[in-house]
Amino acid sequence: MSPTAPAPNEIHRERLHQLAAFLRESEQILDDFDAWREEHSDLDGWPLDDDEHSRHAVKRDADTWRSFNRVRSFAKDLLATAEVQVQQLNPAHLQSRWPWQLGVLDDALTQLGALQQQWLEARAALAPTDRPGSFAYDDALAERNEEAWSYLDDWATHGKALLEIQAAAQGHPPRPPALASATTRVRPAVPAVAPSAPARR
Repeated sequence: MSPTAPAPNEIHRERLHQLAAFLRESEQILDDFDAWREEHSDLDGWPLDDDEHSRHAVKRDADTWRSFNRVRSFAKDLLATAEVQVQQLNPAHLQSRWPWQLGVLDDALTQLGALQQQWLEARAALAPTDRPGSFAYDDALAERNEEAWSYLDDWATHGKALLEIQAAAQGHPPRPPALASATTRVRPAVPAVAPSAPARR
C-alpha cells in the first residue's frame, strides 16, 4: 500500500514550522550583522572600512534570501490560508493589525517574485563563461539580494502574524454565520489598516 498523503492541515502546520525557522534564522543573521557593524564603526556610526562593510552586507543579504527560499515557494499559500482564517475568526479574537500585516507580506512577496524574474533574465543574458564565482555573475546576484533585502525584512518582521493567526484559529471557534434577521446585532468591522509596527533594528 502506498503511504497516505498528508492532510492539508498537516501540510500547513509543516509550512508554518518552516516559516518559524526562517524567522529565527533571519533574526540571527541580522543580529550578527548588527554586532559586527557596531564593532567596526566609528562613534558616528560610519563603517571604518567601506569595502569590508559592503562584503558583510552582501553576505547578510545572501544569507537572508537563502533562508527565505525554504518558504518562498509556498508563501502565497500561507497568506491565502491566513486570510481565510481571519475571515472565519470571531471578531473578538482578531488583532486589528493582522489584515494590514497580511497586506505588507503580500506586497513584499510580489516584489520578491519580480526581482527573482529579473535575476533569471539577467542570468540568461550573461556570457557562457560567466559562472558562479565570476564578477558578472556574482555582481548581478548581489544586486538582486540587495534590492530584495527590505522585502525579506518585511517577512522577517511581520511573518510572525501568520503564526499568531494560526494560533488564534486553533484556539478559538469560528464566528457563527450572519443571520438575515433585521434585529441581528452586527459588531463593528475590524479596521483594514493598523498603525505601523515599530521599526526593526
